[in-house]
Amino acid sequence: MIVLGSNSEIAQAFVEKVLEAGEKYQTVFLFTSNRETTQKFAQHIDVKFFQQTEIIELDLMKEIDYNKFDDITSDLLFCATGYLGEGTAEALYNNKNTEKVIDINFAKLVPVLNFFAAKMERQRSGTMIVLSSVAGDRGRQSNFIYGSAKAGLTAYLSGLRNYMFSRKVHILTVKPGFMDTKMTEGLPLNPALTATPKQAAEGIYTAYKKKKNTAYVLPVWRVIMLIIKNIPEFIFKKLKL
Repeated sequence: MIVLGSNSEIAQAFVEKVLEAGEKYQTVFLFTSNRETTQKFAQHIDVKFFQQTEIIELDLMKEIDYNKFDDITSDLLFCATGYLGEGTAEALYNNKNTEKVIDINFAKLVPVLNFFAAKMERQRSGTMIVLSSVAGDRGRQSNFIYGSAKAGLTAYLSGLRNYMFSRKVHILTVKPGFMDTKMTEGLPLNPALTATPKQAAEGIYTAYKKKKNTAYVLPVWRVIMLIIKNIPEFIFKKLKL
């Protein structure tokens, strides 16, 4: 099993869910830009599940040597890599913030996903589960830089799913709404629309087993985004969303 963004609470909850369900892997490869933090999680699943892990350093903001990943193969890849960015009005015109948001959520992430997708294509099996976002369903003034990167990721995953269907590789796009995680700490989130990492892991695991194409972590978000996507533009542009 390959885990990209292994310090994400959702990724860690999903790994635990998979192992609790009795699935075993020769190795769980934990890709991270923070080895020290990931080491704690690796030790946890080793003690709890007797699961062998290997920590792989991967920083999307640095040059990547893909030769280091040549021997890594898996039938399951889970990607929770993401960066919300600064939420201030000033950050909107901060190019460093914009570049980082786009790079981590899309531009630098897609080549990594392509690399492992090609491996699955050659073995003609596997599942890739990638977290996108409801923010990518329609651009809104509150987070359109982040949303545009996630929209690109969603479109990429849709095309990859289409390409991989005949090659026996399944692509699951996950669209979390509000999540109670470190990334959203301090934000005023509506509890009724906010999921915990454990809730997310349960829903994602069910979608994975049912071979769903797209999964909203909380079903209510499918309805919310359907409404938002269908608001006429002449009305939508006047709203403060």
